[in-house]
Amino acid sequence: MDVRFFQLEALHWLWAVAALAVVLVIGGQLRRRALRRFASQVLHRVLMPQARPVRVVVRSGLVLAALVMLVAGMIDPRWGVTYEEVEQRGIDVLVVLDVSRSMLAEDARPNRLERARQYIGDLVEQLAGDRVGLITFAGVPTVRCPLTADYGAFRLTLDTVHPESAERGGSLLGDALRLAGASFTDDLPEHKVILVFTDGEDHGSYPLDAARALGNEQQIPVYTFGIGDSQQGGRIPEIVDGRRRWLVHDGQQVWSKMDPAVLRDVALACGGAFVPVGTGSVDMARIFTERIEPVSERSFETTMRERHHPRYQWFAGLALVLLVVESFMGAGSPMRGGGKGATA
Repeated sequence: MDVRFFQLEALHWLWAVAALAVVLVIGGQLRRRALRRFASQVLHRVLMPQARPVRVVVRSGLVLAALVMLVAGMIDPRWGVTYEEVEQRGIDVLVVLDVSRSMLAEDARPNRLERARQYIGDLVEQLAGDRVGLITFAGVPTVRCPLTADYGAFRLTLDTVHPESAERGGSLLGDALRLAGASFTDDLPEHKVILVFTDGEDHGSYPLDAARALGNEQQIPVYTFGIGDSQQGGRIPEIVDGRRRWLVHDGQQVWSKMDPAVLRDVALACGGAFVPVGTGSVDMARIFTERIEPVSERSFETTMRERHHPRYQWFAGLALVLLVVESFMGAGSPMRGGGKGATA
């Protein structure tokens, strides 16, 4: 049987289960010592007949087993596969993501880069047969994920990009646009779009010239999403000697601002649109369905897609059963003959 786990990082919760087991063992030992100091073992049985050591051990074991089952469900086990034929249709979407240090500014919470990741994730949720690729840029643009319909692989790549992954510092938006134009797999002038997520900072790469070339020579629209405060801006955090501080240049803290003028000119130069996200939020689903998806679709190819059936509910159900059994054991039976024992 082909068994797969899609959230193995949830196994770290087993450390919490192990810690609870240690607490239960130590607590049980301390409780028994306290009871021995309070009264003899024979008197314990008379006063608390339901508090038997075996009962306590079984109840603790049931709770721990239930928690283990919950962790087993959290790692998302799947077995059983069905195959379905899927016709890949739609447009080619190249996502261009700025990973320069200015994207760490926290005027957009938690920071500009994480906010951009959220928007791109929302975009991928809307794709159905469209191919998507990822280009990141700072001082050097890089193709991180070529055009693909494997959205899982795209998300994994997206999760790994950060400023440290850039080959060189800086922000060369124009070079990233040129690389995006050269990264499509055919020469058809339609069914393509470039989505840029950045704060608009550029260090002399002539992004407007690159956008005009995309519009005039390839007829590829560019949609720019400006992330960050365009008025006050935000400071850029950095870690120095294990301590968090703000980036300083020439003795002054660096404040990065979103540049709407550059992003607006780039988008308009090639028939796209500028979305001033700022520090707020944007409905990527609506933008995609109303502005981007209406581009004429075309067929690419037919492929077989695997669907692995999730089985987490089995483990969650077993955990619930164990907890119910433990709760019934917790209701100790009334002490029989207690009155007689007291009278005697």
